[in-house]
Amino acid sequence: MISVDFSLAISLYMLILLSAILVIWLVGKKQKDKDLTLDDKFIWFCSVCTYTYINTKEDLISLCPRCGSYNKKSVDISRS
Repeated sequence: MISVDFSLAISLYMLILLSAILVIWLVGKKQKDKDLTLDDKFIWFCSVCTYTYINTKEDLISLCPRCGSYNKKSVDISRS
């Protein structure tokens, strides 16, 4: 049987515990820091009330959530 001093056993236990906490924290931070991007085709600008809003539908006409007016998305051919 291997004899281990009590203080050494506590130190090893704390080292393993802190290492596990560090690994869990790093994995959680990596998932949290995922790059979120938004395509320009989902950003709409109301021509009546000048409200900028997001509509994830790929329609050519959108309804402004603030004033209720219809807005047409201009199709930019040069940006392919």
